[in-house]
Amino acid sequence: MRQPLIAGNWKMNGSRTDNRVLLDGIKAGIGDVKSAEVAVCVPFVYLADVQLQLEGTPVAWGAQNLSTEAKGAFTGEISAAMLLDFGCKYVIVGHSERRSLYGEDDQLVAGKFEVARQAGLRPILCIGETLEEREQGITEQVVARQIDAVIQHAGVAALADGVIAYEPVWAIGTGKTASPEQAQEVHAFIRGQVAKHDAGVADGLRIQYGGSMNAANAAELLAKPDIDGGLIGGASLKAEDFLTICKAAG
Repeated sequence: MRQPLIAGNWKMNGSRTDNRVLLDGIKAGIGDVKSAEVAVCVPFVYLADVQLQLEGTPVAWGAQNLSTEAKGAFTGEISAAMLLDFGCKYVIVGHSERRSLYGEDDQLVAGKFEVARQAGLRPILCIGETLEEREQGITEQVVARQIDAVIQHAGVAALADGVIAYEPVWAIGTGKTASPEQAQEVHAFIRGQVAKHDAGVADGLRIQYGGSMNAANAAELLAKPDIDGGLIGGASLKAEDFLTICKAAG
């Protein structure tokens, strides 16, 4: 049985005051979440505050990106060791915004996945197709390519140490959401793609849905057999909405 993971991705949002209120709200209601694992992935500058506020609670925390480099003359970059210094458990790699806005390709994302894993972090690998790619009917080719890049770089067993988040790019921040049936179809394909290499890894792999999951649609999405949680954007900035999603996961 795969434990669902609900992870909030704050993106470039928040302030020290707002974050304190948000996390206080999450902590107040986390006791009603029975079986899902819960985490928040926050901007680098807030990691120290979040660590202090969440230590000793059931809520894990992590970052939204990392460097492939361990240390050195890489101005503006953050290493895996630095994230571990602040108690991070998770780190997002390959988010569609990193791919589209900052030119991160499959090989770089695969490198980040492996660096995170080797350091003892749990990478959340984001994959997914654009609207144009979906309309061209190549969704499966796109997600297979993105998964295979990691398998070729790190080996299929490496996926057992991470999480995959399927995020249809056309449904991120647009208010559009893949139907539960559309999402399940792609999640099942992802699991099947991994199973071609190792059925055991595929069976245990947690695959989150990351395309505008919210308080209204979470239960229906999470009821699907291959959807093992959510990577939550805007709804993770409201404690009540985020907790509703967490409770829908179990």
